[in-house]
Amino acid sequence: MSTFNGSTLMITGGTGSFGNTVLKHFLTSDVGEIRIFSRDEKKQDDMRHELQARYPDHFAKVKFHIGDVRNIQSVRDAMHGVDYIFHAAALKQVPSCEFFPMEAVRTNIMGTDNVLHAASDAGVKRVVCLSTDKAAYPINAMGKSKALMESVIFANARRAAEKGDTVVCCTRYGNVMCSRGSVIPLFIEQIHAGNPITITDPSMTRFLMNLDEAVDLVKFAFEHANPGDLFIQKADASTIGDLAKAVQQLFGDTGTTIIGPRHGEKLFETLMTREERLRAEDMGGYYRVAADIRGLNYDNKQATGEVRTMTDEAYTSHNTNRLDVEGTVKKIMTAEYVREELNGIRHI
Repeated sequence: MSTFNGSTLMITGGTGSFGNTVLKHFLTSDVGEIRIFSRDEKKQDDMRHELQARYPDHFAKVKFHIGDVRNIQSVRDAMHGVDYIFHAAALKQVPSCEFFPMEAVRTNIMGTDNVLHAASDAGVKRVVCLSTDKAAYPINAMGKSKALMESVIFANARRAAEKGDTVVCCTRYGNVMCSRGSVIPLFIEQIHAGNPITITDPSMTRFLMNLDEAVDLVKFAFEHANPGDLFIQKADASTIGDLAKAVQQLFGDTGTTIIGPRHGEKLFETLMTREERLRAEDMGGYYRVAADIRGLNYDNKQATGEVRTMTDEAYTSHNTNRLDVEGTVKKIMTAEYVREELNGIRHI
C-alpha cells in the first residue's frame, strides 16, 4: 500500500505534457481519484477520449475541472476533498513571455499564490510545484516570473508550516525532452517537411531529461519533502549543435540554418546557483536544498568561524556531464515522442 492509497490527486495544467505524464504514472496506481484542472476544454475532451481508449479499466477515476489558476474561486471550486496537488500550470514559452510579461506574472506568480492559499484553506496535505532552470540567475521574463514564483512558494511554505498544515515544496528541472517548449518536436517537423533545422547557437548547451525521469522526482517529493524544500533534478546536457545532429541521425539530414539567439535566451542554463549549492544535500539522482527558516531578527544572530556565502561554481548545463552525439541519440530515444515518430505515429 502506497502513500497515495485511496487519495485524491489534483494536477493543475493537467492537459500539458508534464501534467499528462504525471497523470499516466498515477492512473494505474492505487490513487482513488485524479482531478485535472486546466482552462482548455478541447484538450480536456481529447484527453478524456484517449484515456477511455487506452485505459478502459482506469479512466473512470479521472475527473475534469475547467478553470484558471488566475481565478482563485475556480481553483477553490475544484479543490474540495483533495489530498495532493501537483502544480504544473504555467506560461513557459520564453519568447512569448518576453512580449507579454504581465501574462507570465498573472499565471506563474499570482496563479501559484492562488493555488497555495486555496490548498491551505482546503486542508490539502502536500503540494509539489513545478519550476525551471530558467529561475536560477534569470535573464528573461519567463525565468524572472518563475524565480518570483519560487519566492512565493517558499513564503507560503513557511506560513503553512507555522500553521501546521499543508506541506509545500518545489521541484526544479532542466529541459524536458519533447515537452511544450522543447526544440526536438520542431526539429523533427522541419525534417519531415524537408526543411533545414533552424539552430540558434550550436555551442549553446541545454540539460536533457525525459518526462518519466521528471515524474520520479515528483513522487519522491510528495513522499519525503519538508516544508519549503527545493528538489533539483540532476541531468546530462548536450550542445544544441550535437542535439541537431542526433535528431538528423535518426530522422534524416536536411541541413541546418543558424538563426542566432531568440529573445531572452542564455548560452547555458543553471539548475542550482552557487548560493543554493552551499546548503544543498546530494541525494543521488537529485539535490535537496532546504528552506532558509531564519526569521528577520538578524540582531539576535552571531556567526562563528568562517563565513561562506556561496560555493565556487553553480550547477549548469556547461559543467554537468556532457553527452556527445551518440550519447545524445541514446538519450532522446528514451522519449516516447521520438520513438512514436520513428514508428510513423505523427504528433503535429
